[in-house]
Amino acid sequence: MADQTAQQQPQAGSGGGSASSNVPQRKECNIPGKACWVLWRTNFEIDQHYQPIKAIGKGAYGVVCSAKNLATGEKVAIKKIANAFENLTDARRTLREIKLLRHLRHENIIAVKDILRPPARDRFNDVYLVYELMDTDLHQIIRSSQPLTNEHFQYFVYQVLRGLKFVHSANVLHRDLKPSNLLLNASCDLKICDFGLARTSTERNFMTEYVVTRWYRAPELLLSCDHYTAAIDMWSVGCILAELLGRRPLFPGKDYVDQLKLIVKTLGPPSEDDLSFINSSKARAYIRALPAVEVGNTSASGLPPPRPLWPAGI
Repeated sequence: MADQTAQQQPQAGSGGGSASSNVPQRKECNIPGKACWVLWRTNFEIDQHYQPIKAIGKGAYGVVCSAKNLATGEKVAIKKIANAFENLTDARRTLREIKLLRHLRHENIIAVKDILRPPARDRFNDVYLVYELMDTDLHQIIRSSQPLTNEHFQYFVYQVLRGLKFVHSANVLHRDLKPSNLLLNASCDLKICDFGLARTSTERNFMTEYVVTRWYRAPELLLSCDHYTAAIDMWSVGCILAELLGRRPLFPGKDYVDQLKLIVKTLGPPSEDDLSFINSSKARAYIRALPAVEVGNTSASGLPPPRPLWPAGI
């Protein structure tokens, strides 16, 4: 089902570079216990028992390659986060993901297999994380010509909700759910990745609207609510399900204001009780001033006609 040529691993972004640049090139290495490789013009200094296969992802937070563990024969994904301590925010994000994934062990959550030790303290500039290898992500599947059935939709959403229930049971909010953070293999097994923006619900000063890609962002985040709950992740899941059904984003807002307009156009204006959490009087006035629409008219969203995904009684 899934494309075997992986396009993205945990928070790596989509692939780039020329077709030949993703092939690993070995270079001379004088670091004890390490082998040095070049992929996408990026130096990889990794343990000798890992054999790179090819580069599969590149983005703001690192370069990812598929590799083989020569000791076990297992295929893995290795993400290099270059100059990991140069930016304090990015360093905290990396540490947060490592800490959470060490504790969140679940079939529908990506697993960290290994963290490669630096050769020496004074050379500890880059972080290498070894993840289980997946084939592709939901964003790639949605954008592909791969036919999707109700059985696909059911299985994908079931796995997202199953993994999310485990995350929420640990008092953790993911805060950045989107199709590219849902990894898949050829058997349609799904795993949630990228916990760099996740927080525990008991953390202080963690409530910020600068989370979640805008298209999947809940209204309370768009309106700078002081406090929010696991409902923000559930909103993202709903947007992802709608995108699966329509093969296009449900609310592809160009900015914050446009995002709110699209939501109200599809769902109708909120009640006064729904607006009570908004501290800004200007924001409340703006929402009230939006034109009324016929609730339930989803033609603008490009979704197919409503029909049940699950048989009656489930």
